[in-house]
Amino acid sequence: MEFLILSSLEKVFSDEKPASAEYKSFSMFKNERKSFQAAFCTEENCELAVELSGELASYSRAYLVKEVPVGNAAFDNSDGYYLRKTSGLYPDYLLPLDGPFSAEKGKWYSIWVEVVPNGKVGKSEITVKLSDKAEGKISVDVLDCELPDHEIVYTNWYHSDCICNYYGVEAMSDEYWRINENFIKTAADHGMNCILTPVFTPPLDTKVGGERTTVQLVKVYRNGRKYRFDFRNLKKWIEMCERCGIRYYEISHLFTQWGAKHAPKIIVIDKKGREKKAFGWKTRTSSKKYDRFLRAFAKELVKFIDENGLRQKCFFHVSDEPHMRHLRVYRKRAKLIREIFAGFTVIDALSDFDFYKTGAVTLPIPCENDIDDFAGKVPELWTYYCCGQGFDNLPNRFISMPSLRNRVLGILLYKYGCKGFLQWGYNFYNSQYSIKPIDPFKVTDAGGGFPSGDSFIVYPGEKGEVIESLRLKVFYDGFQDIASLKLLESKIGREKTVELIENELVKPLSFTEYPHSNEWILNLREQINQKIMES
Repeated sequence: MEFLILSSLEKVFSDEKPASAEYKSFSMFKNERKSFQAAFCTEENCELAVELSGELASYSRAYLVKEVPVGNAAFDNSDGYYLRKTSGLYPDYLLPLDGPFSAEKGKWYSIWVEVVPNGKVGKSEITVKLSDKAEGKISVDVLDCELPDHEIVYTNWYHSDCICNYYGVEAMSDEYWRINENFIKTAADHGMNCILTPVFTPPLDTKVGGERTTVQLVKVYRNGRKYRFDFRNLKKWIEMCERCGIRYYEISHLFTQWGAKHAPKIIVIDKKGREKKAFGWKTRTSSKKYDRFLRAFAKELVKFIDENGLRQKCFFHVSDEPHMRHLRVYRKRAKLIREIFAGFTVIDALSDFDFYKTGAVTLPIPCENDIDDFAGKVPELWTYYCCGQGFDNLPNRFISMPSLRNRVLGILLYKYGCKGFLQWGYNFYNSQYSIKPIDPFKVTDAGGGFPSGDSFIVYPGEKGEVIESLRLKVFYDGFQDIASLKLLESKIGREKTVELIENELVKPLSFTEYPHSNEWILNLREQINQKIMES
């Protein structure tokens, strides 16, 4: 058996021996979560069991890295910084190992080991043993210091309708709440602290004229022209999210995507108890009826927010990623939202700086490739990426990309002083435009609409359990990097911290210029840790 210890930044394909050098040691803080891999290839079909030993063994968990089918690996305008661009099987999800597993001869596999010391400090070794076939060791130094919070407002759009579709559960049922709590807890455990909150079914990624499964949290009752609102499910949602560790709430968009031309789907209960779709694609943006509804809703929602101490925790949206051709309509709708939610932060994805200069968007979230247009010119700098950021070496998390391209985002968010980051697909298990549900274990590219991995970063396990991906783990490493840089800055100042990051780089670090070397970011993190402990 061939056997190698590798860092978490490698991706081990079943048909290719890893070319990287062995990974021998790393340091971490006592409240961190760090991973490494044991890759192997056996000369015969066999049953194997993984045994971890050493002082940190009881603080570690082993997973088998499983491959998934990648259809659309990259768009035509993609750059050269991909592992592969062909369809096929790629490593991605992490299957917890609680017993023996089968290995086929001639194929490469990876055991993913995550270490969570929970306060235990000191140097020790972890040994990974595969039955009586092979073993390897790695040295781990758990430092007697804790990382602070990363401080970034991080949202990865959460799609509770996809939970309903995949598991066949009704919205607001006991199973709905149980499964959603599992998924949200996993998100929060991996750095996400802000969640898209479906006061009404979010009008996102939906074919014009189509609709997504109703997950409206706020019940609306109508008697003539008067509305009454029941916020009990919204309160239950917030209590659940707070248990999980969520701190901020993104109120779902109040107008449709791509131009704010229509209202979201809103279900209303009449005086006879009948549910009816009162607003939706047939509701034009100029509807006075919808305006009256929004004013009534805003008055009661603001009251609910203040009663529950959420005023500093809520963000509002008008419409996602408007373009200049939408300016007239968007500006009118944005004015209404700012009026009825006065004092609240209104955010929208927006990458056109000329659009921002009109004043229609108060806090824009530009995509990575346009961030330099906004840096230093906006109240707070946020950024996002999605399917479109697969060129010019931009950080992203497609399954076909190197893991460094995923993790480096953290250092860039720190250098640019970003206050927020948005990505649209934590668990989007639909085809593009939500035309039909998909099985994410079989379809990873939203039915060919996006590069594989763009639309989700976790998989739905049996009985509502969450199956994590290696991309989720690596992305979280980036946020732990942010926290380590924040801690170092508190000791030596921001200027010297940025100098350490850019030491020996040919060009200043940017979203398109960074070393394409796993060793660079691994060594940089070790230098950061060392400087912190010296200070």
